[in-house]
Amino acid sequence: MRRFVSNFTVAAALMILAIGMAVSAQQPQAPLPEAPAGFDGQTNGYLAQNVMDDGADAFSETETPLTGIGPIYNATSCTDCHQNVAVGGAAQIMEFRAGHTSRGEFFGAPSTFTPATGVLANGDTIPGRSLINQRAICADAQEHVTSNDSTRAARLSLSILGDGFVEAVPDQTLLAIAKRNRGQAIMVPVLEVSNTTEVGRFGWKDQHASLLSFSGDAYFNEMGFTNFLFPDEITTVCEPPGVPHPNDQQDDTHTFAEFMRSTKVPPRGPITADVLQGQAIFEQIGCVNCHVETLATAAAGTAIHGGAFVIPAALGGKQFHPFGDYLLHDIGTGDGIQQNGPPETANKVRTMPLWGVRTRTQLLHDGSAGTYSDAIDRHQHEAGDEAFRYRRLTPAQKQLLYRFLGSL
Repeated sequence: MRRFVSNFTVAAALMILAIGMAVSAQQPQAPLPEAPAGFDGQTNGYLAQNVMDDGADAFSETETPLTGIGPIYNATSCTDCHQNVAVGGAAQIMEFRAGHTSRGEFFGAPSTFTPATGVLANGDTIPGRSLINQRAICADAQEHVTSNDSTRAARLSLSILGDGFVEAVPDQTLLAIAKRNRGQAIMVPVLEVSNTTEVGRFGWKDQHASLLSFSGDAYFNEMGFTNFLFPDEITTVCEPPGVPHPNDQQDDTHTFAEFMRSTKVPPRGPITADVLQGQAIFEQIGCVNCHVETLATAAAGTAIHGGAFVIPAALGGKQFHPFGDYLLHDIGTGDGIQQNGPPETANKVRTMPLWGVRTRTQLLHDGSAGTYSDAIDRHQHEAGDEAFRYRRLTPAQKQLLYRFLGSL
């Protein structure tokens, strides 16, 4: 027997479905799982613990001129610059950058930054490179700047703990934050994949979006170790005979990136009533606009870096709390050094993520501030309103704010 469905029945069914969908949409979504936190050297789940331990050993290994260090360099191991509290944490090591700035010919015309020409002690020159290495394997190779390169800056080394989660934050998230808080996101090349750019997030100038790119850059520029991303020596002055080329014969460039991806995020200290009051003050005066508390990673299975890396379950679909936006801002502390970004980024630096700040003695990108108060007082320009509101706090409110910062 043929059956007919009345218009009323269909309409009723559609109404029930619509109500059900509306109720479902109003249900609060379950929060994303927290990224694992700790200074314990344990894996976040990305690598097996024994594989991560091997990576930590490679990260801590001291290189020599015979294995490829130098001829000019800043560190003999990754832990020279990343080791406080745990392997990968921040340290007190500074790098030195230089160049010169030419003012525009007309009023309002942009300035032009030119990277330094480093001069070796033997008279050789290295043009077009803002990084000036502070160590050498022999006296003849020691690098210096000239008086022409009067734009000079120090940069404090950064922590890499938890950076696997930072790498997995979607570009769209950072671009949306930039639209909201006037931060600048720059597109940078993913060095391991041709013709691919993504939003930069690693380094004081957001030089890299990929931890493998960051690994190859640091190995080459900070340790003088040539690798598959940077195969050519800057100089061969005093290089011992028989040194392999590229220097990275064990593919430590990949090992370092994998180790960084397996680290846990910096943990919080005790969260007391005073800390919570201090955090409320931090939010009220507007610091949270740039020191963004919570970010979330893309879902597991998402391909990034032009398909070269697929976010695994250990890193995907997690929330974490860096208290940073990973964007460039002009807060009056810029160093005048232009790197990957356009000219206006010369006086901008990446917002310092505040997670782990309690493990630092020196603050700001150049380590020039010794207290929380010093660091906040230095904030101007884009952060001028927040600094003004900070100065209007009572002494008791400021102490609560410092206790909050001391819990990060």
